[in-house]
Amino acid sequence: MADASLQVLTAMITPAVLISGAGTLLMSTSSRLGRVTDRVRQLTARFKVLVTEDGRAEPLARDEKRMIVKQLPRLARRSRIIVRAMTSLYLAVALLVLTSILIGGSALLGAQAGPLPVILAIAGAASLAYGALLLSFETRLSARTTKEEMQFLVNLGDHYAGLYDEALMSGVRQGVDQQ
Repeated sequence: MADASLQVLTAMITPAVLISGAGTLLMSTSSRLGRVTDRVRQLTARFKVLVTEDGRAEPLARDEKRMIVKQLPRLARRSRIIVRAMTSLYLAVALLVLTSILIGGSALLGAQAGPLPVILAIAGAASLAYGALLLSFETRLSARTTKEEMQFLVNLGDHYAGLYDEALMSGVRQGVDQQ
């Protein structure tokens, strides 16, 4: 008679499929962490420019510095969430690999594995789900910072459009005055 625990486990999604899914999430999450790190470095470099005499003279420099200062804590939070997600995903991989080892080991030894592989598989799947949930929170935080940055760029565009309109109108006025 087959071990009831192994029947339950084989009825579930196999550990190998879950390991593959966790691996894919880990690669993408590692890339996300790299992007956060790069963004912090870009903002730091830009802030250093904005605090110089030339930088302070740039249009909307004060607003841009405020935006940067507002984004840095969010980027720090994003990196903490990503690290937590990666830890959870690595734990999921380890638990799922252990599940496979227990199943293989029990089959090799002809012994019953008992409930341990099922418990490890459930714990691995739960860890995978937790990591994915954390990544959804990080995505929302990323979207919020992107929205703020886009709003700043819209304001900057409006500023330059206003300058362009003023220069155009000044030229028109000069042309009218000359006639």
